[in-house]
Amino acid sequence: MSIRYLTARLAQQIDEELMSASGAFSIDQLMELAGLACAQTIATVYPLHGDQQASNSRVLVCCGPGNQGGDGLVAARHLSMFGYKPTVFLPKPGSKDIYKRLQRQTENLAIPTLSSIADLKDSLKETDVILDAIFGFSFSGPVRPPFNEVLPLISKSKLPIVSVDIPSGWDVEKGPVQREVDQSGEKIEEVLMPDVLISLTAPKEGVRTFKGRHFLGGRFVPWGLQEKFALNLPAYPGFEQIVELPSGEGQQRL
Repeated sequence: MSIRYLTARLAQQIDEELMSASGAFSIDQLMELAGLACAQTIATVYPLHGDQQASNSRVLVCCGPGNQGGDGLVAARHLSMFGYKPTVFLPKPGSKDIYKRLQRQTENLAIPTLSSIADLKDSLKETDVILDAIFGFSFSGPVRPPFNEVLPLISKSKLPIVSVDIPSGWDVEKGPVQREVDQSGEKIEEVLMPDVLISLTAPKEGVRTFKGRHFLGGRFVPWGLQEKFALNLPAYPGFEQIVELPSGEGQQRL
């Protein structure tokens, strides 16, 4: 039986149950585990040492203002601990206390933080891998400034991209679509096409056609919740926080 792909509504429902009185998780816990899975994915696909990759150390972590951006900040911290040289691009910081604490944690590790489009353009020239942690499954268009400039720049860079949960700008259920920018009716011409995707909890409907390497993270869903929603999650190997999904898995439907 194949893994279940989630609608935005179902993904939200599962998150709510995880953080309910019965689920007993805090947002801090879930964000920490998600960010760790993201960092482990980069370390798996783009190792610091190996025959195929001479240098993968410079990771540009692009963060949005929501929970997805929080996952990115956690990932940046873990990547720094792993020996990478992350830089955080944060054009619109989140306002919640947890976000501010995660920012401080990166500052405590002397991880550089950039905020302007000019800084982004310069940083892309000195980057090996991009972690796309801008928009999560709760996002719906249009893409507003400054991200209407950010997404095309990332896409046109032709650098390896690892997206968290759903590639930023994709429709959570329809997949890669050209979105309107604000209310102008203008279209974003460059649709983000990552090389690697790390789905969290369970994959989302919109990534069924994704062709790159696809990992699952979020090794925290209780057995009862997995059964309730018929998630059919694969077994994680050993003590790993991620598991790679078979190629073409998304073509199968329940």
